[in-house]
Amino acid sequence: MNDTIVAIATGMGNSGIGIIRLSGDKALEIAGKVFKPNNQNKTIDKLNSYHAAFGHIVYDNKIYDETVALVMKAPHTYTTEDTVEFDCHGGIKILKNILELLIKLGARVAEPGEFTKRAFLGGRIDMSQAESIMDLIHAKNDMAVESSLKQLSGGLKDIITGLREKILYKIAYIESALDDPENYSLDNFPQELNETVDNLLITVNNLIKSNDNGRIINEGIKTVIVGRPNAGKSSVLNMLLGEERAIVTDIEGTTRDTLEEVINIDQITLNIVDTAGIRDTEDIVEKIGVDKAIDTINDADLILYIVDGTSILDENDYTIMDKIKDKKSITIINKNDMNIIVDKLLITNRINTNIIELSAKEGTGKTELCNILKSMFFNNELNYNDEIYITNLRHKNLLFDTKESLLKVKESIAMNMGEDFYTIDLMSAYSSLGKIIGEELEDDLVNKIFAEFCMGK
Repeated sequence: MNDTIVAIATGMGNSGIGIIRLSGDKALEIAGKVFKPNNQNKTIDKLNSYHAAFGHIVYDNKIYDETVALVMKAPHTYTTEDTVEFDCHGGIKILKNILELLIKLGARVAEPGEFTKRAFLGGRIDMSQAESIMDLIHAKNDMAVESSLKQLSGGLKDIITGLREKILYKIAYIESALDDPENYSLDNFPQELNETVDNLLITVNNLIKSNDNGRIINEGIKTVIVGRPNAGKSSVLNMLLGEERAIVTDIEGTTRDTLEEVINIDQITLNIVDTAGIRDTEDIVEKIGVDKAIDTINDADLILYIVDGTSILDENDYTIMDKIKDKKSITIINKNDMNIIVDKLLITNRINTNIIELSAKEGTGKTELCNILKSMFFNNELNYNDEIYITNLRHKNLLFDTKESLLKVKESIAMNMGEDFYTIDLMSAYSSLGKIIGEELEDDLVNKIFAEFCMGK
């Protein structure tokens, strides 16, 4: 971390403002070589931490841009290093010219996520907080933002640290008792340890269970719209989107490929896939679309099964119901602005589903759909609370490893094995939890995690 890194910290596109970030031992020195303030008393070396000055970026009598320079001095910065940010005009060419100049003067281009990596290595944040930053950047709704902010503020770190402290205390007690049995008694210790492990497992299991909601909050609900041709699938999609995105005609088989959209309904994010109408067909192209529709069902969190309410169920409907019977589903009886004749009892007798009626044409039924989604995925409660949601697959897998190790401790206790056997699995649980917050991670895995970050962060 001795070198100084630089990157364009804003998106690569023409905009009003573009930010270039410098961080490292020579950040102030390099910035001072190019920044010419309008007020000569506000050169880089004279600015206090978290103070800014207006001026120009100039080198060899060439003006690169008009800018505001913000100085942040170690250790109280994002990276824990000296940092300078230039707020420039957001033209791509302007930013690239300044970037090349700073590289010429001794900085090097930052790797993806390297600013955050330095914050982690500098001890300002742990790995769970670092990963929450990327979740925050990619958040699709308000709940995802709040969940990420909760982890960024150290919510998950506090829980994991608390679990590790309890485990470490038990390990230390065993080691002390084995080394000094006269002063540390192991009488009734297995029973006490078993109770402690049970309490640890409650917390670990709750974190694991939170992953389903956490993933859905963070990524959205994988939703597939299915139905026979002309049931109104594309019309329902257009209604949810609020625009004419999918082609709607009276001709069967209009949709021949999947169409993917992201929709937010009252803070619930649906990653929707509209599919071809499922039916037997001799049309080669349409058949490919039907096969693709069936494939997407297996991967879905939710099926929106669209039924034409003005006609009776046919063999295509029964085929669809057989395909989705083991999936979470909402059956939407479309066209309730007309005479509904479909037998809903036939549907509920065949599959376990929630049924609502709506009119895609008139745009009704959206509120009822939202209420059912809350019931199915969020226990009727969408107000964010203090609960920590596990949104990261790496964290989930490590929690499963922790659980497995703790269960092995209970097995050892049940088998009346010696106390020194307990420490092996307790240490394994301690290590797995440490990997979540970055205290037990190998360097190559650290590099891999930060390589997934965007440039300039």
